[in-house]
Parts: sequence; C-alpha cells; structure tokens
Amino acid sequence: MSVERAIMKVLNGETMDPPPIWIMRQAGRYLPEYRQTRARAKGFLDLCYTPDLAVEVTLQPIRRYGFDASILFSDILVLPDALKRNVRFVEGEGPRMDPIDADGIAALDPSRMHAHLAPVYETVTRLRAELPKETTLLGFCGAPWTVATYMIAGHGTPDQAPARLFGYRERPAMERLLDILSDMSADYLVRQLDSGADAVQIFDSWAGVLDDETFAEFCVKPVKRIVLKVRAARPDAKIIGFPKGAGALYRHYRQSTGIDALGLDWSVPLDFAAELQKDGPVQGNLDPLRVVAGRDAIREGTDRILNRLGDGPLIFNLGHGITPQADPDDVAYLVNRVRGKA
Repeated sequence: MSVERAIMKVLNGETMDPPPIWIMRQAGRYLPEYRQTRARAKGFLDLCYTPDLAVEVTLQPIRRYGFDASILFSDILVLPDALKRNVRFVEGEGPRMDPIDADGIAALDPSRMHAHLAPVYETVTRLRAELPKETTLLGFCGAPWTVATYMIAGHGTPDQAPARLFGYRERPAMERLLDILSDMSADYLVRQLDSGADAVQIFDSWAGVLDDETFAEFCVKPVKRIVLKVRAARPDAKIIGFPKGAGALYRHYRQSTGIDALGLDWSVPLDFAAELQKDGPVQGNLDPLRVVAGRDAIREGTDRILNRLGDGPLIFNLGHGITPQADPDDVAYLVNRVRGKA
C-alpha cells in the first residue's frame, strides 16, 4: 500500500491540508458518460455484475475529477440478491424484491454468496490495477439494518415502518436476519480487501429512523459484529461507518462499533462535528443540494466545513449521495474549492 494515498493517511489519524475528497455516488446519473455506459447494460444489476462495465463507471469520475478515492460501483442489495430474494430494479420506482417473513429468514442460505459475487471481486481486482497509485480504492457494504429494511418491506418506504414493526413484533427473527447479514457483510468486506480494496465503508442509510434502544440493537450491534469479524481476519483493516441521520447518537455509534472514521450527514451541526472529530477522523458533510443550487451555495457550505473541521482529520464528502440534478461543472468547482484552486 502506497503511503502517498491521502485518505489512508487520514484514516490513520493524520490531518491533511487540503483534506482529501471523494463524494458518495460519484459514479452516477449526473455524469453523461455514466448514462452512456448504463445504456449498454441489460439492467442495473447487470451493470453491477459485469466487470467491464463496473470498472468503467467506477473510473469515470476519477478521470474527470481526480478524486482522492474511488469507490467500487455496486449496490447494497447484492447480498439479498445472493440470498435469492428476487432483487430487481424498476425504472422510476427503485429496488424491489420478494418481502421476507420469519419463515423465510429461517430458510436463508448464504453458502453460495462468494460464487454469486465473484464478478464484484473481479471488478475490485481490476480497479486496483487500473487506478492511479495515489488513489484510495474503497469497498463497501450496506449495514445489516438498512439491508433488512428492504428485505422485509420488499421496497424502500419513507420511514421503514414495515421493518420497525417487524422488529418489535418478531424480535428473534429480526435478530437472526441481522446476524446473517452481519456475517455475510463481514465476509464480503474481507473478500473485497483481499481483492485490492484499501479500506471499506458501511452504509446505514436508515439508521435515523430508530429510537435509542433499537438503534443500539439493530444499528450498533450488527456493525460492531462486522467490525470485529473483519478485524479478526484482517487486523489492519480501515473501516468508515456512515449511520445517516443518527443525530445525537453519532458518538455512541463511533465508540461502540470501533470504526476508524465517522461519516456525517449534512444535518450534523459543525460544532458537534468538531466535537466528534476529537475522537477520530470524520467524513462529510456538505448538503448534496448545495451542489445543485450552484457555486455560491457550494462555496459557502464548503468554506464553513473547511474552516470548522479542516484543522483535524477530515475526509471531505457530501452528507449523502450526489443527486442526478448536479451539474458536472459545479462538481469540478467543488473539488477545486476544497483544494484551494477556486
């Protein structure tokens, strides 16, 4: 591993000036080259499972912007797909799958996971060979709670009420599902690291809908299990955790899971972010809609983050994924602003 990879330095606790930058969903629909490549695939999962295409879309934002990290192009729902939950993506509606119940959870068989995900591991290996040496390669998975919400409802919902109700009414089955997903996720991340990823991120996009008791049981406990299993296999693994919407529970999440860096959503006040930064690296947290709003909004938000968090270990990022409405030229302005070139 090259010591010149800036994001790895930050994950080791160093402060960089300027801080390294990447953005969530940086390979996506806001880029015309992505849309052209996407049109060549039979469907979204085909794009994820075809290494030629997945490598191409992963490299596109690196070629265009020179981000400090490249994140594997895939999806958090490849694990339920490996569990034969009939995952499909409906244009204009998002992911769909067969909803699961307690009996279905009892019948889950993860034994074929690695065979199913072999194309993903090939993509990681090829990316590490093709990326610039100074670019960090990030692998990732969805956190068990967030993946479980889609498995239980069969689709996304505004507040994931079906999964929350299931957790209250079918607690043993929910715990079994989270344990299965935790162990699969740990094995998946280890295989990504072995295939060439430098570090990994765990996305918990729906952490913010839980009360404090279920947050501890459904969000923190499974991620801690993943971290312990990954570190047991690869003691030097660097792990970023992103519990979107965790609010006042961000500190508890960091202290209890053992992650190396804490991803912050855009609602986190910068004074609180600075307090969290005292315990280790933070990542974030520009509102993605500032990028849509234009350069004045980008400049104001970026400068506030750099002024408040730039003197500590920071990975600059958005507070969630970039939206399709973002202008690619304004993304270039954001990168240059962070790097002191605009």
